[in-house]
Formats: sequence, C-alpha cells, structure tokens
Amino acid sequence: MSSSTKKAQSNQPHAATIGLAANRIVTLDEFIIRAEKDFEYATGELTGLLRDIGVAAKIINREVNKAGLVNILGVADSGENESGDTQQKLDVYANEKLIECLQNSGECCAIASEENTDIINVPAVNSKKSHYIVMFDPLDGSSNIDVNVSVGTIFAIYRRKSDASGPATLEDFLQEGAKQVAAGYVLYGTSTILVYTTGRGVNGFTLDPSIGEFCLSHRNMRIPVNGQFYSVNQGYYSKFDLEMRRYIDHCSDQNYGLRYIGSMVSDIHRILIHGGIFLYPSTRKYPKGKLRLLYECNPLSMLVEQAGGKAINTQLKRILDIVPNELHVRSTIAIGSPAMVDELQAFIERYSALPI
Repeated sequence: MSSSTKKAQSNQPHAATIGLAANRIVTLDEFIIRAEKDFEYATGELTGLLRDIGVAAKIINREVNKAGLVNILGVADSGENESGDTQQKLDVYANEKLIECLQNSGECCAIASEENTDIINVPAVNSKKSHYIVMFDPLDGSSNIDVNVSVGTIFAIYRRKSDASGPATLEDFLQEGAKQVAAGYVLYGTSTILVYTTGRGVNGFTLDPSIGEFCLSHRNMRIPVNGQFYSVNQGYYSKFDLEMRRYIDHCSDQNYGLRYIGSMVSDIHRILIHGGIFLYPSTRKYPKGKLRLLYECNPLSMLVEQAGGKAINTQLKRILDIVPNELHVRSTIAIGSPAMVDELQAFIERYSALPI
C-alpha cells in the first residue's frame, strides 16, 4: 500500500463514531437509526426514506434473480424511455416498485425517475409535510439482464426548496449535485450490495438472504488515490475527441487494465474498491455526453467524492457544481481515483481544441 493511500485511509471516520462494534452484525436499519444523531435537525424523514429504498431494493433483487423464470426479460411494450433508451421489462418493474415504496410512507413529497417524463408528486400520508424529493435510475445497465451481467439502482435525495405546505415544483429537482443530502446505489451481482452516503463517509451493506436484511460489510469505504484500471467504451475510440484518444493511448502505454462492464454501477463499485477511472466523454452522436446528470452522474459523484475520489466533466467542471436546466439533461464524466482524474485533466488542458 502506498503512503498516499495510507494517508487517505487514516483520515476516514470510524464506525465507532456511531457506536458500532466492529465484530458484530449491524443491519442497515440499525445503522441508519444510529446515524441520525449526526444531524442536528434530524426528524426521521431521511431515515425513513433510506429504509424505503432498502425495501424496494430487496423486492427488485428478488425479481432480478428470477427474471429468466417469470417472463420478465426483454424489451418492454413501451419501447423507449424519456432519455431515448430502450426500456426493458425489468426497467418498468423496478421503476414501479421504487415509486410504490416511496409513495406508501409519504416520507418524500415528489419523485423523478429516468423512466418518466415529468416529476411525480406524492400525496401526503396522514397530513404529513415532507421536506425531501427523490431521484433515481431504477435499473442502470438493464440491457445486460438478458446475459446475466450485474445491474444496479442509483438514487439521490435532496431537501426541497419550495414551501412544504404545497406540492413540489420542478425547481426542487433542478438543484446542483452539491445540494444532495444522500446518495447511493444498489448493485445486484454475485451478492446484492447497497452503498450510500449522507455526506459523512461511505458505507456498504450486503444483503443476507437467510435473514432478509442488509448487513454492514464495507465500513467507511475509501477509494485508492491511484489505480491500474480504466473503464471506457473503447469501441467508440475513433469518435472521441483528440484529448480523450491521447489519454486512452497513455493508459495503454502504462499497461493499465481496461475494464468496462456496460453498467455504470458495476464499474464504479469496482473502482471504489480497487481504484481506477471511469470515462464517458462526448461522442459525435452525443456531443454533450450520454449519461444523465441527475440520475447517474450526481449521486455517483457524491459517493466517490465522499470516499476520497474526484468527478469532473470534460470541460473540467466539478460534476457536483453543475446547475441543471431540465430533468433529463446529459453530461460527460470522468470519475474515480483522484490522481487518475488529475492525470486526465492534464491531457485535456494540453490537447483540447476548445478553450477550457
């Protein structure tokens, strides 16, 4: 382990700060409830939201694991979603279950999904005034389901800006990523893992199917300062800008390993653990980038930054500082180990034909 990696890890918070012994099973619910004391004005709403997402994740996990047996594979009748991607049957199912779980408790006042055109206002439950909105990509990488490759759910939670006595507005959703109060993902792979942050470090929980609970398995996750892997769809190499092609050539010259799954959650999870960089630059078809800022880039950037990493776009702007102008705005992204993102930045500054 390098000295820089040791230094990064030495600065991380310890689970003991929320009163957890390192040698016993800790469930997601217990961890969330104990963490409430970190927030001066905690009311239980955010805790409830995170628990609702955990319940939805268990239901989606069940369907993902038996997808081939219940005729839920393949393309949905609806065709394409709002972002222009082909909707899979499991996209629709995951979207419906997340909305259902979030509506039932009334802990959020409105929802936005990659699969829906507009925001969905949530009726108040027992006259409760909710102060939070939730955004999510219900099933990232769903085109991989048919070939049994890992997929995931990505979510972001913001505090609303509008008056809690009325319905949520579009402006509540068009906030920069730095305003997120929580973000995370669920990876449905060889094991099912929920990773989230509330701005005080990153923790991961693995689903134990024998008891039906997410249990703390990855305490205070820290991304290595550097890495030996890069993740990019290299099939688009000829369609990338010069600076990106030069950086990819550099990665090859340095014998970095190319790892690209085609599911952003899976690629980011690997980078969180082993280090590396994930790239999705502009192409001729998507000159402004392809990934959705609100549903993919912002929540994963918050996670990676909380774990000690960096996330920028190809204009060298911090992802979390970008102010969105509509629900389904797209973005380029470079995210991962800080030393590798800095290295990419140097290539962009040197080779870009556009003023930075």
